[in-house]
Amino acid sequence: MYKAPVEEIAFTLKYVAGMDRAMEEGILGDLSADVLDAILSEAGRFAGDEMEPLAENGDRQGAKLVDGKVVLPDGWEKLYRDWIAGGWNGLTAPEEFGGQGLPHMLNIATLEMWNSASMAFGLAPTLTMGAVEALNAHGSDDLKKKYLAKLISGEWSGTMNLTEPHAGSDVGALRTRAERRDDGTYRLFGQKIFITWGDHEAAENIIHLVLARLPDAPAGTRGISLFLVPKFLVNDDGSLGARNDYFAHSLEHKLGIHGSPTCTMICGDGKHGTEKGAIAWLVGEENKGLACMFTMMNNARLAVGIQGVAIAEAATQKAIAYARERTQGRAPGTTAAGMSPIIEHPDVARTLLTMKALTQGSRAICYACAEAIDMSHRDAQKAKYWQERAALLTPIAKSFSTDAGVDVASLGIQVHGGMGFIEETGAARLLRDARIAPIYEGTNGIQAIDLVTRKLIIANGDHVRGFIAELREIADAVAKSNLDGFGETAPRLQAAIADLEKTSEWLLAKQAEGAVAEALAGATPYQRLFGLVLTSSYLAKGGLANAGDGEGGKRIALCRFAAENLLAETAALSDRVTSGASSLEAARVALA
Repeated sequence: MYKAPVEEIAFTLKYVAGMDRAMEEGILGDLSADVLDAILSEAGRFAGDEMEPLAENGDRQGAKLVDGKVVLPDGWEKLYRDWIAGGWNGLTAPEEFGGQGLPHMLNIATLEMWNSASMAFGLAPTLTMGAVEALNAHGSDDLKKKYLAKLISGEWSGTMNLTEPHAGSDVGALRTRAERRDDGTYRLFGQKIFITWGDHEAAENIIHLVLARLPDAPAGTRGISLFLVPKFLVNDDGSLGARNDYFAHSLEHKLGIHGSPTCTMICGDGKHGTEKGAIAWLVGEENKGLACMFTMMNNARLAVGIQGVAIAEAATQKAIAYARERTQGRAPGTTAAGMSPIIEHPDVARTLLTMKALTQGSRAICYACAEAIDMSHRDAQKAKYWQERAALLTPIAKSFSTDAGVDVASLGIQVHGGMGFIEETGAARLLRDARIAPIYEGTNGIQAIDLVTRKLIIANGDHVRGFIAELREIADAVAKSNLDGFGETAPRLQAAIADLEKTSEWLLAKQAEGAVAEALAGATPYQRLFGLVLTSSYLAKGGLANAGDGEGGKRIALCRFAAENLLAETAALSDRVTSGASSLEAARVALA
């Protein structure tokens, strides 16, 4: 059974992501360590006691479309209502509309717990929070007044509608069309696919944010507009009116996240007795919808990254518990009678420690990204610095953490052996759920393109150079600590940082030369190289933060393991980046 690692989450927030410093300086308002701990403790209790027990049933039953309505698994509607009653949906939302105005770091920490308990359920608030962000940033005062309070409370849920059968990653190819009306509204006609929580009965209303194209719009992404489309029209007094012409046509049959209704949505066919054409309101300006949607997507990418952390944490807990109970053979050097718990066998211990290092490293990367987002809004003097840091970390947080979620869940099955391949243990569900995260909200390959061609070149590469210098300070602090427990951490980390620096400069130079294809051939290995260096750097930062107590000793030991077992990969990754383009191009003949 999942138990939220509240103490580890709080430690990472405070001492690795920097929340402790920010609270001391008053940057986070009235938030104190005591309040933070209380919120995290209650979130952990709800995730473990209320949410996790319904995860297996949600996977087994799944969401279903019955007589035109989406039916959630047994107990999920009540779970959702209990969840919003706790105020969890509005943690970071603006206070003027009923939110609590708390830091994004805190919200990301609670999202980790929801997704560890049930990733399929955790997707619902993730999309609603994104809708709140986009509407608050770009909506008119009238739209905010009419929709934000109910979205923030969670009484109404939100969705993001981009993908179409012919337009996935290439959003500019979408065909859903919008028509202007004399009353200032629009009518939408078209089809969207893969719409997460696109329909359900848990919330009173669903507010869809939909990308569509006006008849006179420019081609490509420059001609996309964003529209608000409510499931039920909202009267001037806030009450719900008629059903809008936007319906779930079918549900996808998926590898995982079965409890999450992934819908094909149809607007404008008028087949359900409604006026033909989904009634919609413009968000932002015409033909500038993609910029509005990116407000939602950028934070959603971090939220997906934390899903990877969440699955990795749940898989690690399950694997360690099983390895302590399962006996097999006799571990080397054991003097106890009978078979040994498999956790005592070196290979199993190595596997579990790899899982733990990837989980804690990914958590630190995501929390550091959330810190940068918070500081970009709250630290006026260094806003530009923090904006650049958030931009740089977002694709790494999304990609490295979701890859780690898949890898750790797969290793968890391996620890379980044959029992991991059996659904009853729950290990298989975690892998099935994890597999979507590297795909949606921009595939990890697209994140690598974004990292290399947009984020690496920020300030002509000066921001990444400054970041590497900060990481080198951590490695130097380890070297100066003279703590035996760190072993070879300092030289291994220094070498890995040198690999990162060399590779970053090579990629910057290639792009400056116009050799973009050559640079992109190494984008994905560069992304992993960066993630591994951050993992060891943040583990080292955590080890240094409380080196004098027992938990500090555990953190230092895990840091050493990561440095001496995982960082050797960085040299190979660097070589793949700088030397792999020619062999990739030559090998295309093998695909013909």
